[in-house]
Parts: sequence; C-alpha cells; structure tokens
Amino acid sequence: MTATYTFDVFSSLDGYAAAGGDWTGYWGKQGPELLDHRLALYREEQRMVFGATTYRAFAQMTAESTEDSDVRDPWVTRMRNLPTTVVSTTLEGPLDWPDAIVASGDAVDVVARLKKESDVPLRSHGSLSMNRALMAAGLVDRVQVTLFPVITGRTGLDPVFRGAADFDLELLESRTLDGHTQELVYRPTLH
Repeated sequence: MTATYTFDVFSSLDGYAAAGGDWTGYWGKQGPELLDHRLALYREEQRMVFGATTYRAFAQMTAESTEDSDVRDPWVTRMRNLPTTVVSTTLEGPLDWPDAIVASGDAVDVVARLKKESDVPLRSHGSLSMNRALMAAGLVDRVQVTLFPVITGRTGLDPVFRGAADFDLELLESRTLDGHTQELVYRPTLH
C-alpha cells in the first residue's frame, strides 16, 4: 500500500506563503470555521513531513510563543504532537519536537520510502522548496491550498510555487470558510 502525500499550504491570492509588514498570522483573516476545520484535518492519524528550514521556523515560533498566540491554536498543537519526519542533511536528533525523527538524505528518496512504508497518510505544511521538488518527482498526491483573501504585492514573502515545474491540476474538493477564505484541494500532474 502506498501512503497518500498531501502538500498543505497557506497562500495569499497573489501566491505568497507569508507576508512581512504589519500582517499577522493568517493575514488576520482566521475565523472559527477555519480553525475548527484545521483541527478536524489534523485529528486524523497521519505523519507530518517537514524540511529542515520549516522545522526550524516552527520550532522557533512555538518556543517563542505564548498560550494566547496563533502559534498555539489547537490545530497547531495537534500538528506538533503528530509523528513527524524532518528531512535534513544538516540536522541531527534528538529534536525539540515530540515524536520527531530526522531522516538524512534527499527529500525525494526519503519521501518515496515513507510513502511505501507508512500505514498512515503523510502531510506536509509549508516546506515549500522540498514540496516543489516532491511535486516534480510525482510524489505529491494532493495539493491543499488555503487561499486567504489578501494581496501582499509589496510585503509578500516566500512565493509558494516560485521555480516549480508546470502542472495540470484536477480539483478534488473546494470549500469556503468563514465566508471569505477558500480551501482548494487538487491532484497535480506534471504538464
């Protein structure tokens, strides 16, 4: 059995995964429906897969956060407590993350092996460059984009698909959350 791999990413309408300036987490557009839906997604048994850069960012954010910050939203806490593989050629364990292991090597090789061996679905939130490489290798089964109703043309950081290959996308699911945020789930195929 081959495990399903989902690349889960937040994006502004103009394709940025984050923004500088005075934008807050979720670009200030989170609502109860979004947060409840995110928690439901992460309640399922699954294994998280992060690249080293995303792992470091999440570990730093959680270490510096308070109980009241967006970083401690229930879905993030749940994500942090799921079994996790961090793909890295520079990190060594143990990691400051519950139930996390380091898998050294090329992400394509590591994820191909995980897909064959895992008896639960695999999910990656963020890890942009790693997931672009995995998409190009045909290892991403689903691209789940949560599209926030903002344009961050001046302050956008981390273009989600910069340098990615060309893909045809088959829409599998779509929903509107809190009346303004779109979640789109696609099956990518190299064009």
